[in-house]
Amino acid sequence: MSTSTYTVTGMTCAHCVGAVKEEVGRIPGVTGVTVDLSTGQVTVTSDQPVDADVVRAMVDEAGYELAS
Repeated sequence: MSTSTYTVTGMTCAHCVGAVKEEVGRIPGVTGVTVDLSTGQVTVTSDQPVDADVVRAMVDEAGYELAS
């Protein structure tokens, strides 16, 4: 089991949270995604470690950015 936390910028509402959860949840091996709108923190739980570039690509797909 692996857990990683990222900061996502640009989320302002529940729709934003849902979009990020949906896209990141599509990554193979991901078993859970939690998003804290107030802090921008996205926690990804997976069977194996997930490459940050893959998470970045899915967050971009949802229309947001990972903080650098």
